[in-house]
Amino acid sequence: MSDVAAPPAPSILEVVRRRYFSSVGNTLLTVVSLALLGTILWKVLDWAVFTAVFSTSGGPEACRGADGACWSVIGARWRLIFFGLYPYEEHWRSGLACLVVVVMTVLSCMPRYWSMKAISVIWIGGFAVFYVLMKGGVLGLVRVDEQNWGGLALTVFIFVTTVIIGMPLSLAWALLRRSELKVVSRVTAVIIDSVRSLPLVSILFTFAIVLPFVLPDWLTGDKLYRAIIGSALFFSAYQAEIIRGGFQGVPKGQEEAAKALGLGYWLRIGKVLLPQAFKNALPATINQFVITFKETSLFIIIGFFEVLASGNAAYGTGDWTFAYVEVYVFIAAIYFAFVFSLSRYGAFLERRMDAGDRR
Repeated sequence: MSDVAAPPAPSILEVVRRRYFSSVGNTLLTVVSLALLGTILWKVLDWAVFTAVFSTSGGPEACRGADGACWSVIGARWRLIFFGLYPYEEHWRSGLACLVVVVMTVLSCMPRYWSMKAISVIWIGGFAVFYVLMKGGVLGLVRVDEQNWGGLALTVFIFVTTVIIGMPLSLAWALLRRSELKVVSRVTAVIIDSVRSLPLVSILFTFAIVLPFVLPDWLTGDKLYRAIIGSALFFSAYQAEIIRGGFQGVPKGQEEAAKALGLGYWLRIGKVLLPQAFKNALPATINQFVITFKETSLFIIIGFFEVLASGNAAYGTGDWTFAYVEVYVFIAAIYFAFVFSLSRYGAFLERRMDAGDRR
């Protein structure tokens, strides 16, 4: 049998013609859609760039009667959005604390630090530096209590603390859920399902507002930390099921082979099963991180001055009340930057692990 040459691949123009202009109806729909998208894009650019006001020299009056966006509000109120109630002269500490979290994240992305020991040192050490910078009271830093924290730094603190507490707890839930003792497994399942059945708002409200009425004074602690514990519990319940799904994706032969080699329970978990389970659970874990970061905005309901509340204050006081759209667009850009970075990091990890498997 003689080899038959494969037909040449169609050009890009040919693919576009077949997909979007293959008939009169498709052509009409494509033209109308492009015209609509072009009109919307032009309107957005005209509002956001071409007729927008960027100068802060004229104050709010410079935006009166302007057809475009009033980005002057960001230039005038950015400190309030980023730092909230944090003392003005100490804003550098809040900014430096956020930079520490960025450095922690960058180091965590480097393959040379992909070990349990290195990651633990980076995150625990970095979090300690973050907390010292924010709290103060040592090393000559002025003490700033938690009720004066706010803005982006508070949002980052809530997110990082939730993950640091929630990840070990979720791993514990997942292992207990897999226990061969049915009583332990079932009780753990009831706890996880009970937490997952409640909305996060109700958990935050319970931990922040209700618990002080039922606990002794010495056990109540600060309102912020109670709310974070509630958030971490909620996170751990969902993440535990993600990790358990990762365990289920590991072939049974892996554990049987580890047993045949004489490895104990913790060695089997730590060296054989857990790395594979985390790899299987990686996409869902990154998605859970994204959700958790966005859910920090719910802390506004229980009275915390995180970045969304700071944004509300930025336009809700003084003469900037008309510029609320610009403020919310700016805050949305902040959330997008964090969420997009997390998503891209997850995609990088997946590619890295796939490449490792092919080798």
